[in-house]
Order: sequence, then structure tokens, then C-alpha cells
Amino acid sequence: MHTPPTNSSKTTQHKLGTFAGVFTPSILTILGLILFLRLGYLVGTGGLQQTLLIIFIAYTISILTSISLSAIATNLKVRGGGDYYLISRTLGLEFGGALGLVLFMAQSVSIGFYCIGFGEVVAGLFAMNDGIAQIIALVAIAGLFFLAWQGADWSTRFQYVVMAVICLALISFFMGALLHWDFALLRGNWQSAPQAPSFWVLFAVFFPAVTGFTQGVSMSGDLSDPGSSLPKGTFMAVGISLIVYLTAALFFAGSLPQQLLASDYSAMNRIAWLPVLIIAGVFAATLSSAMASFLGAPRILQSLASDKVFPLLTPFATGVGSSNNPQRGVLLAGAIAIFTIGLGDLNLIASVVAMFFLISYGLLNYATYFEASSASPSFRPRFKWFHKYASLAGAGVCLLAMLAINWESAALAVTLIFAIYQYLQRTAKQSRWADGRRSYHLQQVREHLLQISLELEHPRDWRPQILAFSSSRTRRERLLKFSSWLEAGSGLTTLVHILEKSPLQKKSAENELYEDISASGVQAFPLVINAPSLEIGSSLLLQSFGIGPLKANTILLNYLDSYTQHFFTLQLKSFGKNLHSALRLGYNLVVLDAKEPEWQKLAQQAPDQRRIDIWYISGNSGSLMLLLAHLMTRSDFWLESELRVLSSVHSGDYKATLAVLQQELEDIRIDADAVIVEDFSSATILKYSQDASLIFLPLTLKADQIVDCSGLSVDKLLPVLPLVALVIAAQKIDLDAEPEQGIAGILAKAEDKLNAAQAHAKQTEEEVQTINQAIEDNLLEMRQHGSEEERTKLYNKLGKSRQQLDQAIRRSTKAEAKMESKKRQLEQLHKKYHINESAEQENEDGA
Repeated sequence: MHTPPTNSSKTTQHKLGTFAGVFTPSILTILGLILFLRLGYLVGTGGLQQTLLIIFIAYTISILTSISLSAIATNLKVRGGGDYYLISRTLGLEFGGALGLVLFMAQSVSIGFYCIGFGEVVAGLFAMNDGIAQIIALVAIAGLFFLAWQGADWSTRFQYVVMAVICLALISFFMGALLHWDFALLRGNWQSAPQAPSFWVLFAVFFPAVTGFTQGVSMSGDLSDPGSSLPKGTFMAVGISLIVYLTAALFFAGSLPQQLLASDYSAMNRIAWLPVLIIAGVFAATLSSAMASFLGAPRILQSLASDKVFPLLTPFATGVGSSNNPQRGVLLAGAIAIFTIGLGDLNLIASVVAMFFLISYGLLNYATYFEASSASPSFRPRFKWFHKYASLAGAGVCLLAMLAINWESAALAVTLIFAIYQYLQRTAKQSRWADGRRSYHLQQVREHLLQISLELEHPRDWRPQILAFSSSRTRRERLLKFSSWLEAGSGLTTLVHILEKSPLQKKSAENELYEDISASGVQAFPLVINAPSLEIGSSLLLQSFGIGPLKANTILLNYLDSYTQHFFTLQLKSFGKNLHSALRLGYNLVVLDAKEPEWQKLAQQAPDQRRIDIWYISGNSGSLMLLLAHLMTRSDFWLESELRVLSSVHSGDYKATLAVLQQELEDIRIDADAVIVEDFSSATILKYSQDASLIFLPLTLKADQIVDCSGLSVDKLLPVLPLVALVIAAQKIDLDAEPEQGIAGILAKAEDKLNAAQAHAKQTEEEVQTINQAIEDNLLEMRQHGSEEERTKLYNKLGKSRQQLDQAIRRSTKAEAKMESKKRQLEQLHKKYHINESAEQENEDGA
């Protein structure tokens, strides 16, 4: 029966502490078969120098990951699931679910691997055949299954026995090594042996030794204080095991000759004071590693099932007893281990399993970097000895290690993780917990907005940022859909409702907008403004909407509900007045006339039969219509539609007008058919566009009334046309702007003029200095000549020089004044680089 966790002492009295729950399973997995059967081989083939380097690199991954683990584990209350829990609560359901599933499989398969190793050692010791090794492995699995079935308490008691055996084996080895110690052997074993395997091959042999330091994380659900125990226990296990491996490598090098170390996997037996303890240590190491996996795998599965990531796994969420022991997970892990033993050659699977552990370490490091980079106020880990770039380095080292060990296995493991990630991204429901992704995206928004504010605006950067006004639920879906067509994934839409009722109704109005946006399938943000009137609310909104450089530039709204109401004239006048106010505030206007029958007719049209007609008049409004129509053709709905641009004839010359229009469309890179018509009267519009799917028409305001191109009210034209978008631009829309144009070009010209003014001022200053020097020379010459005639000549020459000096000073003063003026103009432009496009030309002329 499943027992939910509580804070009562009755429940927590069976929880494990740092030593039993983290340190013991971690260090027993690290001090495994590699230490007893492969470390001597590494020293003999690679030499002590390379062995120490291999240990250093492997433990760099362990230490960096331990630092990341400590930071993230002390930032939240760690529950069951270990690596899966930490990663899923940071990087999200998809990464966590993918990693959790493969880690469960990897640890379950590892049980079989370790037991096969145990069986082979026993069979080899007693000279039995291979089939006996598999039977021994099955017996070992049965014994470990019984301990895991009883729960963590029983398994912990077994681990204490194992630890005692391993400690005795190491003591026997170190005592024997001291008796065999020879400095000459140490010097001889420093370099690698002739024809030794490559460094990375030897690294691949050793690296599985350090893949057990996160075993304690898998037991997080059984810990009394995971936030404290996980960092302490993990660092203790990593630190002590590092000392053991370094000391053991040194003692191997100083105890036996290189040839013997390289050829005999059981070299530790030759060195040990009591060899029988080494054999016991090998047995204990294999069984302890298998036991740690038997404890960890079911708890990952239980946490995964509790989160309902994979509905098929939900039954495995049930636990037994006060410790919530995952017996169903133990049963499944045991079955996978038995299946693993029957597979035979498992080399490929073994390397892929190692890759899964490396991926988990890499993701743990990246999750810590991800969380720290989000700069979230909630990221307050108690463990302070970390840095986000150290975590990023840990993720990078894990990736490099995967590629160095076996790039094919690495590719296979990454492909499997990615496939599960994509599956969850498409099928998983809303996450049942908050992760770090939203904080990360908020930080990215902040950084990008600040960066945008430092960069100059340019016409090429223009994209539709739309405020869609709607108070009618019956027509809101059409407005939202049309807005999504206009921005075509390049802009943003905010759905606005001005609420003239009580502020108490604002929340229900917001919920209504959320519902309508969700029902439409369109991406948009809802916004409800409470105001005494529509005029006051819209005026305040239009003047204050946006943040920094990200502001709305286009207003989209439905045309009036009815053409036949008795108060239509008054309603239309108020409508036009509000449009005029928005236009003066610098907003482009798009008014959609979408009648329900015409909308339904559009939906029934074949995609390749749809046509958009643009009634084009040269200018900003015409350019805006062309751009919006082009953006619409990027959406799936209008992808196959035809664009047609209609323009009136000039001076009666149809061919010349057509050629000019075609060249203009070519220059602005918009694919459309050019058509020349006789005029823009209502009759002509009806004649050419009655069968169009959508019509873009220029919007004109005359005395707060909306009129067509011929100056007549649109209330007679719109009812007989299909879907119509009335458009007027308040901003400069340049569809063929060069990179050198815009504010950057204005500043560049201003800087050039300032440089020229500074050069001229410098030139006049040098001219003044030259004339001053000439005057001084004349005065000196006058003192040296005594005749009256010579003095008169020099006096006249001095007078001319002084006149030249006065003129040069005036020129210099004017040049300095002009330079200061240009400098002030440039400073003003830099302060006002965010000015709107309508003021750019004025600034350019002033510069």
C-alpha cells in the first residue's frame, strides 16, 4: 500500500543519514572491479604518469559534477528520483522524463553486468565453464533481489558488511605493497610500456570506476535531510576514493615490474599481505555495485511514475511500508537484469550504459548552469562554492569524454535521449511542477531588450506588433485569426478589451480573453483595461503600452457591427474620432470588415483559389498594405494564394504605368501580379475585386468619417464586398531601405560633418599660429634695423599681418562655433536615437 510522505517522526525515523544513504552506496560503487582488477593493468601499460593523468581527468568530471549537484540539491527540497528529480525540476519534464527512463534502464542493466562480473570471477577462481558463470550471476541476482525487496534498511546492513570486507582488502593490499616497495620499480613504471594502447582507450577502461558517485542521489527519497546529506556524502565519497586510487596506483608502480602488471589482471593478489582478502574484496565490490543499482533503479522509476510522465508506468508509483519501498520497481529491475544476463555479448550495451551515466552528469552540470544563468531570485543554494561557468565546463568535459571513449555509443545514447525528448514534447500534458525554464526565458527577454535598446532602429527591422481591440466575443476569433495572418510569426499580438464596467469584473474579463485565445488556436497575449470610457482607456493604453524598445506599432480592430442601426451615423463618427486619435499617436491602423457569411465562404475555398487584392497608392499606406499582404502569404492558410496589386492609370498611359508598378514590385522583392485600372471609384473596386478572397483598401479619414478612395463613405461599399482590410500608415514604411539608411545613416552623416568641422577648426587655429609667428618675426626684424625707410616698410608689413590675424581669428571662431554646433547636434541625435520614423527626415536635414 502506498504511503505518502509526511513530516511525522514515525515516518522519518526509518530515513537514512549522510553515511548510510549517500556516502556508503557512492563509495562502494566507485571502489569496484576497476580498482581490484584493472588499475594494475593501467599502471603497467600506460605507466604511472598516464595513469595519474587519467585519474585526474576522470575525477575532474566527478568533482565538477559534485559541485553542481551540491548547488542544485541545496536550492530545493530533493525528493525521490535522484538525477531524474533534479533535472526534471530544472530543465523540465521532457529532459527529465527522457533521462529518467534511460537511467532506470541503464541501472537495471548494470545489475546484470555486475552480477555477470561476479559470476565470471567465481567461475574463474574455481576453473568452471562460462555457463556456470551465468548461473552464479542468477543466484547473485536472487540474493540481491531479496535484500532490495525488503527495503533500504536491509540493503544498508548488507552494505556495511561489504564496506568492511573492502576495507580489509585494501588494508591487506597497502600492507603488502609496503613490504614489496622498490624505488627502482617506481622509476621503471613511470613511462608507458612499448606498444601500449592509446591514452583514450586506457581512459575508457578506467572511467566506469568514477560513475558511481551519484548513487547516493538515487536514494534521495530515503534520506532524512537530502539537502544536507547529498553534498556532504558525495564529496566525502569522491574525496576518499580519489585518495585511494592515487595511493593504489603509486603502490602498484612501486611493487611489481611493468610486464607483470600489464599481463596479470589479478596483480593485486601478488602484492597483498593476505590474498584471500583481495578475492573477498572483488566479490564484495561486484555485489555492492549491483546492490547500489538495485536500490537506485526502482526509485527512479517510482519517481517517474509518480509524476505521471509516462501513463503506462503509473502503477509503479505505489510503494510499500513506511519507507514507501518501490517493490514493483524492484521486480521490473530484477527482470531486466535477468534478461541482460541472457543476452550474451554485451560490449555495445555496456558502452551505451556508460554513455547514459555521462549524459546524466552532463545534464546535471548544465542544469546548474541553466538555473544560475536565469538569475532567478529563487536560486539561493546553501552551497556557495560553485560558479556557473564551472558547471558549464563540467558539461563540456562530459561531452568530450563521451566522444573520446566511443563516439558511436555516444551518438546512439544521444539519439535515444533525443527521441524520447521529442516524444514527450509532443505527447506530454501540462507539467505538474514548475521548472527553471520560465525564469531562464524571462532573463533572456531582459538581456535581449537591453541589447536592443543599445542598437539603432532601422526600417529593415520593422515588424508588426499588433494591438487587437475587441469587445465582441462573436467576432473575436476572426480578429485573432486575421492578426495571426498579419504578423505571420514575425511579430506579437495583444488582444485588448476596454472594460467600462466595475473593476471587480476585470478578472472574469481576463479569463474570457484567455478562453477565446485558447479556442482560436492563435498565440496572443490578453490585456484588460478598466477605464471610465473607451476614449480614456484607449488613449492611456496607446501612450503607455510596451516596455523599452518593444512597443506596439499597429492597431487592428473590427469595423462596426451593423450598417443599418438608426444611430449608425453617430456611432461611425465616434469610431472615426477614435481612429484619428490613434493615428496622431503614431499607430498604423487596420480595420477589418469580416462578415460571417464571407468568412465561411473563405474557409471553404480551395487554397490555390484564394486571391488577395491590394488597391495600391504610392506612399506609406500603400507600402504597409504590400508588406502585410506579403506576410500573410507566409502563413499556411494563404501559402498558395495569389497576390494582385491594382493601381490607377497615370496620364492615360496604361503601359508606362504598368511598367513602373512592375519595376517597383521587383525592387521591393514582392511577388505579385500588377494590374492597371481606370480609377479607384467604388464601381471600379466592385468590378475588379468582387470575386477576391480578401481586399486591402487604403483607409482615409475625412472629418472623423471613414471614406473610400473617391471620398465617399465606405458604409455603402463594404456590404457588397468580400473580406476587407482598411489600412492607413502613421509611420514611415520603407520596403527597399539600404543598410546605410535610417538612424545609423543619419548619425554617420552627422559624425562626418563634425569631423569636417573639427578639421576646419584645426586648420584655422594653425593659420592663426602661423600669422602670430610672422608678426613676432617682423617685430624682431624691426629692432635689428635702424634706418627709417626699413622700419616704415616693416611697419606696413606688420599692419597687414595684423589684419590677416584678425581675419584668421574670426574664421577660427566661426569654425569652433560650427564644430560645437555639430557636436551638440550629434549628441542630441545619440540621445534621441529611438525617435520614430516620422522625425528622421527632419533630423537628417538638421544634421
